[in-house]
Order: sequence, then C-alpha cells, then structure tokens
Amino acid sequence: MSLHNKKLGQEGENLAADYLGRLRYRVLERNFRCKGGEVDIVARDGKTLVFIEVKTRNNAAYGPPQLAVTPFKQHQISKAALTWLAKKQQLDAPARFDVIAITLNGQSPSIEHIINAFELAY
Repeated sequence: MSLHNKKLGQEGENLAADYLGRLRYRVLERNFRCKGGEVDIVARDGKTLVFIEVKTRNNAAYGPPQLAVTPFKQHQISKAALTWLAKKQQLDAPARFDVIAITLNGQSPSIEHIINAFELAY
C-alpha cells in the first residue's frame, strides 16, 4: 500500500470516528488486527457492537468507495470481528457490520453510512 493510500485511509478513519462521535457511538478500538483480518473501527451503538469498515476515495473516478468491500473483504472483517468478540468475551453480544464510505471531493467530504451493510461471512 502506498504512503498516499495509507494517509488517505487514516484521514477517512479520522473523519469516520468524528462522525460516529456526533451520532453518540462510543469508539472502543481502531485498527484491530489479527491473523485473519482487520477491523477499522469497533464501536458501541447503544447495546450493539458495531464493526465498521471505512473506505475512502479522493473522488468518484473508481466508483463509490463501498464497492471495495468485496465478499473476500467481508470474510476477513468477519474473522477479525469474531476474534475481537472472543478476546473480549463478548460472543453473545448483539453485533452488526457497517460500512462508512467517504468521498473527499476537495473541501466538503461526502460521508455515507451503510448500517447493517453485510452479514457475518465465515
């Protein structure tokens, strides 16, 4: 991954975390990595744990950012989420998968929050 893409991803994750804070979500962890995959943001929405994949693009030239959350990516996020839940002894907690798609477009970023974007894929 290029330094530019890494910086773009970090900027998107910061925007997403701020956005979630405004919605009264509590961010529990960012960039949780394990052998099977990675989760960008783990947050709590009321009693529900939310595993959030953030996709950021500079513009719409390659289509909407959420299209990058392929079935393979969903599988990796699911594995990481299950690992996180097991480590925190939260396997019985209600949980869901969201995608936050950000298109920067210069000064005013467009943020699309897709709640329950996909089911557990393992």
